Amino acid sequence: MSDIDLVIKASKKLEYLLSRQLGARGKGLHQKLSNVERKLSSSLVKRLRYIATVRNKLVHDNEYNKLDDKRGFKRAVKQSEKELKVLNRKPAKRWLFGLVFVLLLLALLLASPLLQFWHE
Repeated sequence: MSDIDLVIKASKKLEYLLSRQLGARGKGLHQKLSNVERKLSSSLVKRLRYIATVRNKLVHDNEYNKLDDKRGFKRAVKQSEKELKVLNRKPAKRWLFGLVFVLLLLALLLASPLLQFWHE
């Protein structure tokens, strides 16, 4: 796989994760990142900015056709994907637990007067 293919595919996947999991909006990786930046750690934001900058440089700069540090780029992508996936899992479980708790509480509150009525 060429460096350009690697960078484009990685950027697309990260944009997808930001959009789908965090509701990021915008045209590209930089804009999507800016849209949800406050929800992310500073190290993740820095890594994603690096990836977006490399992507833009490879696509738009005619003199730049090869990654300077392919291993470092791959490492940054892998770590970013991992953090975005973990970040999305934690709140979803807490939200689901809270919803189930509230629904059970509501069911008990509504059932209590009905049970008293039937037993009278």
